[in-house]
Amino acid sequence: MNTFRIGGDLPVHPLGFGAMRLTDWGPPKDLPAAIAVARRAVELGVTLIDTADAYALGANEELLAQALHPYPRGLVIATKAGQSRPGRGRWKPLGRPEYLIQQAELSLRRLRLERIELFQLHRVDPQVPFADQIGALKQLRDEGKIRHIGLSEVGVAQIEEARRTVPIAGVQNRYNLTDRRHEDVLDYCEAAGIAFIPWEPVASGTHAATEGPLAQVAEEVGGTPVQVALAWLLARSPVMLPIPGTSSAAHLEENMAATRIELTREQFSRLDAAGRAPRHAGPAR
Repeated sequence: MNTFRIGGDLPVHPLGFGAMRLTDWGPPKDLPAAIAVARRAVELGVTLIDTADAYALGANEELLAQALHPYPRGLVIATKAGQSRPGRGRWKPLGRPEYLIQQAELSLRRLRLERIELFQLHRVDPQVPFADQIGALKQLRDEGKIRHIGLSEVGVAQIEEARRTVPIAGVQNRYNLTDRRHEDVLDYCEAAGIAFIPWEPVASGTHAATEGPLAQVAEEVGGTPVQVALAWLLARSPVMLPIPGTSSAAHLEENMAATRIELTREQFSRLDAAGRAPRHAGPAR
């Protein structure tokens, strides 16, 4: 696989791994299996793993440290803060500067790191001045506790505002073949050389498609609809770093095999056009 340099100096392979599903709301029911999936991701070439302080109240970060520490050379564990999870299925932005700094310290401890390579603002808290939230991240960067700063679920204006204070190395917004609401953000990131890290990179239900362009292209290339959906993302932009998540080793291997699929221009265009067709938006989370 080729590499992309986050922030210009942090090389990662283009297909990463989202670790949230290893724990969901609480510690995994099958800890050895979850550890095995995390280790298998690295064996398959993953060099970017995404987690957050809110995933299982920190247990997700602890699991990754248990599975992978001491971390292999070149492996980037990216984490996030700024979104609390007061209950199952409930999320609440929490961006007070003192809280963001506290959570970064806790993440360092749980991940057993001296510095977090990519630390992301999980959500912008509308109750706290945006400049104060960015200022907290700048403080952490100035203190050497984080290397690069990322944002999640933001618009172009917010990225530009943040960049007036500190460099922004990554943006993590929901984006996939059938959800293009952040097309302008992706285009902005590509022009600026900012990593675009789509969460939910495979639209809900897309993996089960049995007809239409996705299934047709999958048959043509000898892959699965999931692999084709990921291959389309990888072909969409050189700054694209999808982080599909799973708790299944088999699904993980299916996802990673997407890097071997090369779409023709005609196949890419066919998928692109189909993905832009009007459809009902899924639930936000």
